[in-house]
Amino acid sequence: MNDKLLVETAVLAGEIMLVSGAEIFRVENTIDHILRKAGRETAEAIVFSTGIFASLNDPSIEAITVARRVPGRSTNLNRVFLVNDVSRRLCEDLLTVEEAYGKLKEIRNTMQYSGLLKDVGIVGVAVFFTLLLGGSGRDCLGAAVTGAVLAGTMELSVRFRLNDFCINGVCAFLIAVTALFVERWLLPGVKSDIIIIGAIMPLVPGVIFTTAIRDTLNGDYASGTARMVEAIVVALAVAAGVGAGMGLFQWLTGGVLW
Repeated sequence: MNDKLLVETAVLAGEIMLVSGAEIFRVENTIDHILRKAGRETAEAIVFSTGIFASLNDPSIEAITVARRVPGRSTNLNRVFLVNDVSRRLCEDLLTVEEAYGKLKEIRNTMQYSGLLKDVGIVGVAVFFTLLLGGSGRDCLGAAVTGAVLAGTMELSVRFRLNDFCINGVCAFLIAVTALFVERWLLPGVKSDIIIIGAIMPLVPGVIFTTAIRDTLNGDYASGTARMVEAIVVALAVAAGVGAGMGLFQWLTGGVLW
């Protein structure tokens, strides 16, 4: 067995899972299972929210250590499932290391949903949360317009490569401005507060916060704290964006929101 390729396979599996929002203990457990297939004396994996360290050592070989920085994170549970499946099949000898490594590279580059479908999903989230909060049909129509603006802004933000704080702040700002514009001129009488709450739901860091709690409860205090801070920063960006949008609209319209 190629020990170097096995370590690279383990780290790639961990990287995909970490980028996709998996908990630290799950990432470490997956890497550890793959490394132990080598049958060496020492197989260790240390995972933080922004990096992975994996080591394989034995008196009969030269130590192999791989460090990988993971700067970006999102939420993609489908990739986590696919990586877990590859890991299990590899550990059960249903896949060779070469096949597993190839499948992991495919998983890393796979897009489950098209950009258009994601945009439709964002609009749908805005509409149905508005409906859940007691909005009328007109409110849902306003939420659809606001959600479409949010989807377009997120697409443009990725192209301009803005950081997460700026992306969330700008998106929240435009949500507030659009919702108030819709209430004032496009669909008078709709409830802009409900529309704003419904439209910011795609930005709310609920999964990040939940993962932070799970990491903390599993004893990964550094990663749990880091993810908790990340969730707080995202929430602050959304709050600041909405506040700035409402303040600007109030100033431009002579100091009256409703």
